[in-house]
Amino acid sequence: MSDALLAGLVLLIALGLFAWDRVRHDLVAITALGACLVLGLVAPDQALQGFSDPAVVVVAAVLIIGRAIELTGVAAAATEKLAALKAPFSLQLSILLLTAAVLSAFMNNIAALAITMPAVASVCRASGRPAGAGLMPLAFATILGGMTTLIGTPANLILSSVRREQLGEPFGFFDMTPVGVAVAGMGLLYLCLVGWRLTPSRKGEEAASGGRNVFELAPPRPASEDEAELTPEALFGQIKEAGAHVLGVVRRHRRLKPDRVDRLASTDRILVVSSIDPWEFAKKVGCELTVERSTAQDAVTSRVAVAHGSPLIGRPYDTIAAETDRELRVVAAGPRAAGADGPLGAMEIRAGDQLVVHGPAERLESYLRYGRLLELDRKSAVAVQPRRAALALAIYAAAVIAAVGFGLPTALTFAAAAAGLAALRFLPSGEIYSSIDWPAIVLLGAMIPVGQSFETSGAAAIVADWLGLALGDSALWAAAAATTAATLLLSIFLNNVATAVIMGPVAIAVANQLGVSPDALLLAVLIGASSDFLTPIGHQNNLLVMGPGGYKFADYGRVGAFLSILVVATSAAVISAVFG
Repeated sequence: MSDALLAGLVLLIALGLFAWDRVRHDLVAITALGACLVLGLVAPDQALQGFSDPAVVVVAAVLIIGRAIELTGVAAAATEKLAALKAPFSLQLSILLLTAAVLSAFMNNIAALAITMPAVASVCRASGRPAGAGLMPLAFATILGGMTTLIGTPANLILSSVRREQLGEPFGFFDMTPVGVAVAGMGLLYLCLVGWRLTPSRKGEEAASGGRNVFELAPPRPASEDEAELTPEALFGQIKEAGAHVLGVVRRHRRLKPDRVDRLASTDRILVVSSIDPWEFAKKVGCELTVERSTAQDAVTSRVAVAHGSPLIGRPYDTIAAETDRELRVVAAGPRAAGADGPLGAMEIRAGDQLVVHGPAERLESYLRYGRLLELDRKSAVAVQPRRAALALAIYAAAVIAAVGFGLPTALTFAAAAAGLAALRFLPSGEIYSSIDWPAIVLLGAMIPVGQSFETSGAAAIVADWLGLALGDSALWAAAAATTAATLLLSIFLNNVATAVIMGPVAIAVANQLGVSPDALLLAVLIGASSDFLTPIGHQNNLLVMGPGGYKFADYGRVGAFLSILVVATSAAVISAVFG
C-alpha cells in the first residue's frame, strides 16, 4: 500500500472520529499521530515538532494575553456601557455584534462571547424579546471577527504554518485582513438587518433570562403527627398545578418513574422542571429545596454556561460545592439534566451545560474565572482599574507593533507579552496555565505533523489533481468560491484546525495547477474554515449559545444558510479583485 493511500486512510479515520464527536478531539489527534509514526509516515524525530511550531506558541500566548485583558474588566465595562445606550433594539444589537467581532479579532473567540453575552441578553430582555433573538447572531459575529487577523482563530495560524513550510514565509499579522474584513462586514450587515429577525421566538424555551430549570425538592414534612401524609399522586398533582413537571423520584442514587412510587420517604428527592424560581416554587408547593439560601450579605444567584476547556468538564455537579467549602451550590441545571439517572449532584458536567449557581458574589466571581463559566444573566461586577487596563492594552499593542512594524516573529513577541503580563501579576499565579486551553494545544501540536504527512506522502497532490480536473480552466473567482465552499462544508463536521490541516496543502497544490497565486486559495481556505454557521457542532460558540437561546439544530441552518452563501460570494469576489 502506497504512503499516499496510508496517509489518506489515517486522515479519513481521524476525520470520522472527529465528526462522530464521541472521542475527545485531542485524543483523536494523538492517535492519528501515533498511527503515522507506526506506519512510517512521520519520522520519530519529527513526531513532536508540532508542539514547537510557532502556531502553537502563539495560540498559548494569545490565550494568556486575552485572559489578562479580560480580567482587567475594561472590555466588559465598555460593552456594558454600549448596551446601556438609549437606542432601538436593532441598533443596540448591531453595536454589540460589531464589538464582539472586533474583540474576537484580537482575543479568544470564547472570551469575546463571554464578555458580550450578558450585555446581549440584557438588551433582549429590555426590549421584551427572547435572548435567542441576539445570541445566535452574537456567536456568528465572534466567528466572523476571527477571520480578520492572524491570531483570530487557531486555523489561521495553522494555515500560516502551512504557508511557511511550502512557500518559505508565514502569513503576516494583517495579510488576511482585506478579505476577512470584507467578509465580516457583509456578514455583520446581514446579521444586523436580517439575520436576527430569522431567529426563532419560542415561549417556554430555555433562554438566558428565566429559562427552564431542573431541580430537586424534598418531600413536605407533616406539621404534626396527626396530619396525614400526602400521597405521591396528590403531591405530584399539586406540583403540576403550580407550573412544573415531575420528571421522577431519586431514591438511593436511582431515578424512579413517578407512577412507580407508592410512598415518599424523607430521603427521597423529587426531580422537577419549571421556569419558576426554585425557592419560590418550593415554598408554593410546601416542599423544601435541597439547597439552602446563603446567609452571606452579598449572596447572588447566577445562571452560567460551561465553556469548552473548563476544568469542571467530566466531573459531577457537586464538585462546585466541594471545591468552595459549600459556599457555592448548584441550585438547578438546564434541560439536559432532565435525563439524569440519579441525583442531580452526581450528574457529569459537559461543555455547554447550564447551571444555576448560588452563593457569595465575591466567591462566585473568582470561581467563574477558575471554572471557565460564562455568566448569562447576572452581570459580573468587575472593578476596572484604568491605569492597569491601559498598561495591559499597551503591552498587547507593543507585541502587535513589534510583529507587524519590525518584522519580529509573532511567536516571540506574543510569548514575551504573555510573560510580561504574568510577571506583572495581571493574572493570579494559579490562572496563568489554567487560562490555556490545553486540549486545543495538544490538538494543534499533534495535527501539524499529521497534516505534513498528508502533503509529503503525495495524498494532497492526488486530491488536488481531482479538484484541478473538476475546476478545469475556471476563473480565479470560481476556483476561490469552490475552495471556500468545499472547506465550509468540511468544517460543518470537523473543527476548524483539522479542516485547515487538510485543505491548506490541497489549496496550494490546486493553485499551482491552475497557475494562480497560492495565497488566493489559502485565504479561501482560511475563510471557509471559520464559516461554521450551519450547525451547533461546527464551532464551540455555536454550541454554547444553543441552550441559552433555546435553539434547535435546524435553527442554525435557517439563519446561517444565506450567511454561508454570502461568505462564499464575498470572499470569491474580493480574492479575485486582489489576486486576479
